[in-house]
Amino acid sequence: MEHTIIIADDHPLFRTALQAALRQGLQNPEIHEAGSIAALQSVLQQVPSPDLILLDLHMPGAHGFSGLIFLRGHYPEVPVAIVSATEDQQVIQRAMQHGANGFIPKSSPLDTLKEAITHVLDGEVWLPGSAAGLSTPQATHDIEQKLASLTPQQFRVLGMISEGMLNKQIAYDLEVSEATIKAHVTAIFKKLGVRNRTQAVIAMKELEIDQPGNQNDSQTLDD
Repeated sequence: MEHTIIIADDHPLFRTALQAALRQGLQNPEIHEAGSIAALQSVLQQVPSPDLILLDLHMPGAHGFSGLIFLRGHYPEVPVAIVSATEDQQVIQRAMQHGANGFIPKSSPLDTLKEAITHVLDGEVWLPGSAAGLSTPQATHDIEQKLASLTPQQFRVLGMISEGMLNKQIAYDLEVSEATIKAHVTAIFKKLGVRNRTQAVIAMKELEIDQPGNQNDSQTLDD
């Protein structure tokens, strides 16, 4: 049986390793790659119903678990397995709470990668042995529902706002007018229930993945 799989990871070498695992473990898989959330959205426009998305949590355009939440909101029927450099139990638990179908550490040997991918494709949940017995009740965070209500373009704009970009810069990068971006920003604020950029970034912080020693302070982003 042929499978269509999207590898969403910003590291080309790891995408190559995943491709090798897929081609060894599956028969003639159709593989698509994306190095950012924007690229992933573009692929999904062409391939809206893949059999599996392998998603890195740290990608350009994503803010912690926001990429996963976006996929669960817009593509609820598509299995998503997280591939991550971390094996932190809290990160694994939160990923599963936000709807991941599996969590695969990047340190896994090739045989384990193949096993994990096969399990998820078969409709099973796969976790590393270190996470056996992990309790993962479904998350009920308000921010999850609000993020899921954003359109793909609004989600991209929110990610760029979170990176500190101004409307003019966002408009230039997305090749649209500044008025279009202002309209998106207004709609984003309304859906998130916030009044300005600072509040939007604070709301997104709920989805951050804690990194030991990472104490970066947020800058003020109000217009």
